[in-house]
Amino acid sequence: MDKEERLSTPKGISPFERIRCTNAAAAEYWSSRDFAQVLGYTDYRNFAQAVQEARVACFNSGQRIEDHFVDITEMIEIEISKASPECPTMSSTV
Repeated sequence: MDKEERLSTPKGISPFERIRCTNAAAAEYWSSRDFAQVLGYTDYRNFAQAVQEARVACFNSGQRIEDHFVDITEMIEIEISKASPECPTMSSTV
């Protein structure tokens, strides 16, 4: 399933369920870039600030940040005819 299919939500299915990913170990995670789009952010930099605040809240609640937020690098498309550059993003777990 490509990114466009994950971000378009059929009636009756939660947009968060639609963007859920699963790794090779069957652990669920969500891409912060997908979250940003679902939540209506037009500029990822603004959402990145919200993610940083969520990391602080996670730490302040006594949780280990590493258990809930993982920095990853994804390939993103900048133009259809050009190769995609690497772009920092993160995944989060429940």
